[in-house]
Amino acid sequence: MLSLRFIRENTRLVEEGALKKGERVDVGELLRLDKTRRELLSRLGRLKHQKNLSSERIGRLKRRGQDIMGHLEETSKVAGAIKELDREVKVYEDRIRGLQMSIPNPPHWDVPLGEDARSNLLLRECAHVREFDFQPLPHWEIAERLGIIDFKRASKVSTTRFAICRGAGARLERALVNFMLDLHTSEHGYTEVHPPTLVKAHSLVGTGQLPKWEEAMFRCERDDLYLIPRGEVPLVNLHRGEVLDGRMIPISYVAATACYRREAGSYGREVRGLARQHQFDMIELVKLTRPEDSYRQHDLMLSHAEDVLIRLELPYRVNLLCTGELSFAADKSYSLEVLSAGTGKWLEVSTVSHFGDFQARRANIRFRDDLDSGSNYLHTMSGSGLAVPRVFIALLEDYQLPGGGVRVPPVLRPYMGGMEEIVPS
Repeated sequence: MLSLRFIRENTRLVEEGALKKGERVDVGELLRLDKTRRELLSRLGRLKHQKNLSSERIGRLKRRGQDIMGHLEETSKVAGAIKELDREVKVYEDRIRGLQMSIPNPPHWDVPLGEDARSNLLLRECAHVREFDFQPLPHWEIAERLGIIDFKRASKVSTTRFAICRGAGARLERALVNFMLDLHTSEHGYTEVHPPTLVKAHSLVGTGQLPKWEEAMFRCERDDLYLIPRGEVPLVNLHRGEVLDGRMIPISYVAATACYRREAGSYGREVRGLARQHQFDMIELVKLTRPEDSYRQHDLMLSHAEDVLIRLELPYRVNLLCTGELSFAADKSYSLEVLSAGTGKWLEVSTVSHFGDFQARRANIRFRDDLDSGSNYLHTMSGSGLAVPRVFIALLEDYQLPGGGVRVPPVLRPYMGGMEEIVPS
């Protein structure tokens, strides 16, 4: 959420920033409401001052034994006017906050202008793309041959766009999760958290998913809880409404969670397999930092996510997302894409996003260096480290063998009991 002061002082930037993200916002209406609210607050202040003076006068008259009835009636009228103005101010504040919540975070100055992925800026392409001496298969065909993923029974148990990993497939997924958690906690300095995956609405408001993206979420109406779309939601909201000791900053969290997302529409071949599922596992990285250090920490987080792909020896590339590809809350985002050898497509396995103080204002998270200093909003950022199903896809397709098996990457073999190859059963 942007502060009212920032919106007042940077009206054009806010309006242009929204347009760059493909959104229209009525900043003029917000400013008109804010002007009226401030006028009401000024009147309210004068009335409260008048009431205080009247109360002091009544006190003096009582001590002198003089008549106070007329003054009591006047004070009562002023108190009634204050109560009515308080209600009116509250109405304006609610309307203003609603409009504030609808304004996206403006893009950072170095984000490329564009409407869709075609305008993303390729920063680097890393690792050698494997050359096959046979026709590589898509992962769903590999998985079927190996008997490690069951889509039919998943649909029977639940519905479409769910999958069941079994046998070596389940073990490979668990190996990926454990490898990523160990890497981020042991070498990258993150504290592991195992958070709830059902959250209250205010948590989703805090990170910017609500109210805008409610239709994309699964909601448990009876309990008024939402299934999380990503681990960022509970991790950021761990400190909602808190003023943190500045010595704790930066804070780095990692969590392995199941995530849930409605996937509307058709995506051609992406409907098949694991690429777009309603439920998927993700390793989430979150940092809470000082404002002056946040963009350096953002680049550091990107390097941590990249490290996973480097160690798995998978071909990948890094993009700087254009304005039209940024999320509502982000001002700058990198995307990591891994090559799907079976389809020839690049699959996004992480979006590493910087939010500035946008989420911290919505969730009211501040820090203070000492008891004598004021508090400030900190900066937040998050990124997948990585999305498990799409890394799973890349592994099956890039490490597939002509006989139908899949070679296990060396870094995962300790997590697979020394297994070097998954073979058809």
